[in-house]
Amino acid sequence: MIAETGAFEVVTRGKGTYEISREVAEIVRRSGIVEGTVTVFVRHTSASLVIMENADPSARRDLEEFFERLVPEDSDYFVHTMEGPDDMPSHIRMALTRTSEVIPVTRGRMALGTWQGIFLFEHRSAGHTREMVVSVVGA
Repeated sequence: MIAETGAFEVVTRGKGTYEISREVAEIVRRSGIVEGTVTVFVRHTSASLVIMENADPSARRDLEEFFERLVPEDSDYFVHTMEGPDDMPSHIRMALTRTSEVIPVTRGRMALGTWQGIFLFEHRSAGHTREMVVSVVGA
């Protein structure tokens, strides 16, 4: 059993999805692991991860719009607004999605489907630098 850990940062321009598949694939490649799993983790409470279609950007725009309507920023019942009106909504959006994803590794590559990509889902309006931790385990 071999384990390899890597990290990288993603600089966002505000709300939206940012594909990180290439960065994760490079860590998997460098690990030398042929069969196993890769875990991707975002170290923040106002951003999350999703595996989503990467062929047609309109699918991601629809996801983003859905979350805007599901957890609107102008809700008067939010108490936690210390960092602005997007503060609590970003935490709720994160809680409704995930902070980590586990993907099988087969023949030294992630076993994502043809149209799947790994995306950082930024929930804050302003740009941020997000820290990603990647752990590859296998043989």
